[in-house]
Amino acid sequence: MMSTSEHQPTVPDEFDAPRTKLVYLSVLVLEEATVSELQQLLGLSKLTLLPILRSLVEGGRVRSTEVGYACR
Repeated sequence: MMSTSEHQPTVPDEFDAPRTKLVYLSVLVLEEATVSELQQLLGLSKLTLLPILRSLVEGGRVRSTEVGYACR
C-alpha cells in the first residue's frame, strides 16, 4: 500500500493523446530514459517515440540530456 507521503505521478491536463501521457509518465517514473529504454518498456517504435519526445521537449515538460530524456 502506498503511504500518503509518497508522490503519485500526475499527467498535465494539456496532454490529450494516450501515447503522450504514457511516454511522459514513463520518463517521470524512470527519472531519465533513453529512446531505446522507452522503446523496450513501451513497445513503441522510434518513429513513434521521437515526435512525442520532441513535442514534450518543445512544450517544456521534458528536457534532453546527454543520455536521453528527463522530466523538468
